[in-house]
Amino acid sequence: MADNKSKRGGADRRQVAAGEGYEVNYFARKHGITKQQAEDLIKKVGNDREKLNAAAAKLK
Repeated sequence: MADNKSKRGGADRRQVAAGEGYEVNYFARKHGITKQQAEDLIKKVGNDREKLNAAAAKLK
């Protein structure tokens, strides 16, 4: 059954949705890392955006 498009909630911006390829790609481009590195960070650190940003900064 399709989602009800009239019920729109705010997305949780504090997290990176690892299951959504476009979010992983955006995160990787933002930090100048590969998609694989981004996926590995998400697996290692979790999906908290602040922690991921800090971990990605250490990769540079």
